[in-house]
Amino acid sequence: MGRLETYLELLAKWNSKINLVSKSTLDHAWTRHFVDSAQLLELAPDDAKIWIDMGSGGGFPGLVIAIIGAELRPALSVTLMESDQRKCAFLRNVLRETGVAAQVLSKRIEQIDPTGADVISARALAPLHVLLGFAVHHGAPNLTALFPKGESWKSEVEAAEREWRFQHEVWPSKTNPEAVVLRIKEIEHV
Repeated sequence: MGRLETYLELLAKWNSKINLVSKSTLDHAWTRHFVDSAQLLELAPDDAKIWIDMGSGGGFPGLVIAIIGAELRPALSVTLMESDQRKCAFLRNVLRETGVAAQVLSKRIEQIDPTGADVISARALAPLHVLLGFAVHHGAPNLTALFPKGESWKSEVEAAEREWRFQHEVWPSKTNPEAVVLRIKEIEHV
């Protein structure tokens, strides 16, 4: 909890200089960002070793996963992918201040060599059909992709099914009745 509180303090401080999250959501950051991110951990396989968070931005969900994982799943290696150098500096600062070990890759997702991840997450990054392409590139054969999606998730799934075959489960979001978390496996291009 102390590490998450440190993260929140740094988020508020840095957000005035870099747009990490919408200013209107800072007052509700625990629910809107932290709990929303933390719910992904329980949907991941218990034996996952490599977690990649694509387009980490202000660290949601990947940085929250790294902080909680440091306590609950110490064998879990978390990598945060973010192309914005200023946001990478923020992510590294939070990791340093909280004493959590995670890697920050400051390149575009498509420029990073395949990672062989067991779990891939992305929040508010791209439409599902684009995320699936990134997931195939970076995922291990047994990949579990966890993508929080808003109220238009059904149309995103339908659009993605035109290009991709995949198994998916829909989990209601714990923080927004209009949102879901898509847990996706067995992804292959049509």
